[in-house]
Amino acid sequence: MYVGTLSFDLLLGDIRSLKEKRSVVRPIVAELQRKYSVSAAEVDHMDLHRRAGIGLAMVSGDTGHLTDVLDRCERLVAGCPEVELLSVRRRLHGDDD
Repeated sequence: MYVGTLSFDLLLGDIRSLKEKRSVVRPIVAELQRKYSVSAAEVDHMDLHRRAGIGLAMVSGDTGHLTDVLDRCERLVAGCPEVELLSVRRRLHGDDD
């Protein structure tokens, strides 16, 4: 069994309230969950208007499949025009960890 995680640090555009921030972040999280069946949530910078941290995790029996899905998730977030991807942190955990 393998567990893969991604942590995204995002800079949002011209956002003036937490309500506007939610209207940008929520659809990204929902799209990750719907399209790739991963567990995803906003996990950092909850009180800042222009920053967001999104975390996601996935479990798989095959590292190739896990890496492929994580790559696709990263491309989806990087391709969102309303956010700037500042950094991505990827971790893979296996039975040996």
